[in-house]
Amino acid sequence: MTVLLPPPPAHGHMGVDYEERVDFPRLREYRLGRARQALEASECGAFLLFDFYNIRYTTQTWIGGALGDKMTRYALLTRSTPQPWLWDFGSAVRHHQIHSNWLPDEQCLPGMLGLRGAVAPSAGLMESAVREIKGILTDAGLADAPVGLDIVEPAFLFEMQRQGLKVVDAQQRMLDARSIKNPDELMLLSQAAAMVDGVYHDIVEALRPGVRENEIVALAAKRLYEMGSDQVEAINAISGERCNPHPHNFTDRIIRPGDQAFFDIIHSYNGYRTCYYRTLAVGRATSAQRDAYARAREWMDASIEAIGPGVTTDQVASVWPRAQDFGFPDELAAFGLQFGHGLGLGLHERPIISRLNSMEEPVELRPGMVFALETYCPATDGRSAARIEEEVVVTEEGTRLLTLFPAEDLVVANPY
Repeated sequence: MTVLLPPPPAHGHMGVDYEERVDFPRLREYRLGRARQALEASECGAFLLFDFYNIRYTTQTWIGGALGDKMTRYALLTRSTPQPWLWDFGSAVRHHQIHSNWLPDEQCLPGMLGLRGAVAPSAGLMESAVREIKGILTDAGLADAPVGLDIVEPAFLFEMQRQGLKVVDAQQRMLDARSIKNPDELMLLSQAAAMVDGVYHDIVEALRPGVRENEIVALAAKRLYEMGSDQVEAINAISGERCNPHPHNFTDRIIRPGDQAFFDIIHSYNGYRTCYYRTLAVGRATSAQRDAYARAREWMDASIEAIGPGVTTDQVASVWPRAQDFGFPDELAAFGLQFGHGLGLGLHERPIISRLNSMEEPVELRPGMVFALETYCPATDGRSAARIEEEVVVTEEGTRLLTLFPAEDLVVANPY
């Protein structure tokens, strides 16, 4: 039987002298160390990283998502230098040199490759960037070793190959490195979840007939930023007939009495994300809605019960219904409804738990893994549905829940 333990401490968000809170130097050392272990265990002389979660994991730097995902910033982690090289957007480089003192100034450089093709490869920016990277590798005696790459624009990959660099996949090794969290990461994940706990209390108070889905999204985003969120990535708000099938978005639909509504709040605090569904009824709930919720909760509890060190992901996925059991032709069509996914700097890390992939290629659960479990059950009324999500930490002693807003039974907001 699974032992449910208290969550990791959330503490306050400020640094204080009277409690041991998040130790950011320790966090930086741990993350870079995990990435270095992955590099040293590989055939590669270096990892070249464009995935901006991998860049944050190795360089401990961040700029806004509007620029961070444009394939312009990149980092080079080599076997020969203690800290990675970082190429970043314009004046962010000078900011890193002033404030990110763990990175040598000479290894913080401006980078500009084309902003996802807005500047054509023929302009030569990619050619000169690859030449610079190859020069660093040559000086370190690593030019003949494979270069591990996580994600890339095709034109940049072709340029690397044209200049004689052998490219292999580094994303698998980086995702493995990121899958085991240290105590500082667990505390940040707990703090991020605690912020959403509070937002759900606000949603329950605001969820009345006449309110629109987008108003709930605005309320949640405002409260998260007030509490210190650094990115509200997405908020799903689904109500009434939109619950079945699940559209994974929000609209301006007006919420009505008796609606079933579910929400997913995805944000990050100091980079660490939440994925946190809750289902509510508006004013009253029907027997069909309660039955759907009870089944979704049963599937959730069964999957939590299955979790423990040494358990494999096929064992967890096997307790969930088959796609055909809740109205879908196959597991691909139902993907993401009965589902588990790792959480960290990225929304979808390892392990990914689903009947689609886990039955064929199971992954062993290990202490320090953090992931979200999601279940979904359509109601027999043909329009309502229940959606529940819990974030869990695997430990040697038992399972810790990060998501604490009540979900044992269907909560009725503002009952009549």
